[in-house]
Amino acid sequence: MAAIDMNTLLVANRGEIALRIIRACRRLGLRVVCAHSEADRNAAYLRVADQAICIGPAPALKSYLNIPALMAAAEASGAGLIHPGYGFLSERPEFAGAVEAAGRVLVGPRSDVMRMMGDKVEAKRAMIATGVPCVPGPDSVLPDDPQAIRAFADEIGYPVILKAAGGGGGRGMRVVRSESELTDAFMVTRQEAQRFFGNPDIYMEKFLEKPRHVEIQIIADAHGNALWLGDRDCSMQRRHQKLIEEAPAPGIDRALIAEIGERCAASCREIGYVGAGTFEFLYEDGQFYFIEMNTRIQVEHPVTELVTGLDIVAMQIDVARGNPLTLTQDQVRTDGHAIECRINAEDPDSFAPSPGRITGVHLPGGPGVRVDTHVAPGSEISAHYDSMIGKIIAHGATRNEALARARSALDEAVIEGVLTNIPLHRQLLDEPGFAQGGVSIHHLEHWLKARSSTDA
Repeated sequence: MAAIDMNTLLVANRGEIALRIIRACRRLGLRVVCAHSEADRNAAYLRVADQAICIGPAPALKSYLNIPALMAAAEASGAGLIHPGYGFLSERPEFAGAVEAAGRVLVGPRSDVMRMMGDKVEAKRAMIATGVPCVPGPDSVLPDDPQAIRAFADEIGYPVILKAAGGGGGRGMRVVRSESELTDAFMVTRQEAQRFFGNPDIYMEKFLEKPRHVEIQIIADAHGNALWLGDRDCSMQRRHQKLIEEAPAPGIDRALIAEIGERCAASCREIGYVGAGTFEFLYEDGQFYFIEMNTRIQVEHPVTELVTGLDIVAMQIDVARGNPLTLTQDQVRTDGHAIECRINAEDPDSFAPSPGRITGVHLPGGPGVRVDTHVAPGSEISAHYDSMIGKIIAHGATRNEALARARSALDEAVIEGVLTNIPLHRQLLDEPGFAQGGVSIHHLEHWLKARSSTDA
């Protein structure tokens, strides 16, 4: 067992976010260790780490979700810092607790704060207490009494949406448009909540018909400082999974954004949050409604980095090491516009995953273009993991310039050997609604349904 070294960081993740974390560690002068599964033992990014440790076979449950294996890797390497990236264990309080119990530091909030913000009902209660606007609905889980449930729905007004308190990723959610649907919907949603999240608790909110999905990025240190780093629009979603993100959110009053941003930063100070995080809101008819907080770095962080000029991952690691933020809120600036396209190894029409070996790669470049990916010729895309293989991000002085650069980058990008959704992105950037800006979270699915009808 090696001595704990706070200048060594273990990357408890894989793929493009693992490489992104390695790059931030290099900037900070940290020694970096990568945990990997047997399926990823030949991944190119492992060659730029100082050490690579195999933690188990390909299935995530036996590797990237295996807390004892990851803690053993930290002990063997002496890593004092552990970065969970996104997905996998990044928002699991039990992992944060294991790191704390071992005398190490998770790059993220404390386990108690993570647990509070990971429970949607507890998070809503905390946000109401700190003045962050929330979707109408009770700040408690629903009781078993059908009559009481009907009373809540009547008070809110139909349609309502039932959600799993411990949920995420679009699972454990069901829209109810009338009282006749309520009892059956409650039972099915509770069963899903138990099956997917091990927690049967359900809560109820007003269902908004045409909202946008708008986020506020924050960073907070252990010295009482918290900043908001701008906003993002992530409304282009399919089955609650984001496909295109941009910063800033087009067409929303900047004064209103600033007001919400300040409330989010104040909430972080109030609850003792340390690290990077994202407040997610629904925005409709000029009003913001809090839905959840992601207590980790997000896939879409590059659009915020490009418009602010900040390295959010490096800042995230820096505050985890106990250092105070060196910026003040008035030093945070937003310059231009950025758009990100998530590139997935999947059929662009059916969305079926397309695992296999990548035989050729040509990545786009030029002014204002950034590509975050771990793939190279010979990379193996495993069926065991998420299909996202990279992100193409474009920045411009205006939204139109960012769109033009994103279109050009997609035209230039080539990934051979597997199917990708690059052709879909090319269509979406030319789609009139998105090109104009300000679409709702239902826009993409309506467009896909219309496309399917036309093709038929």
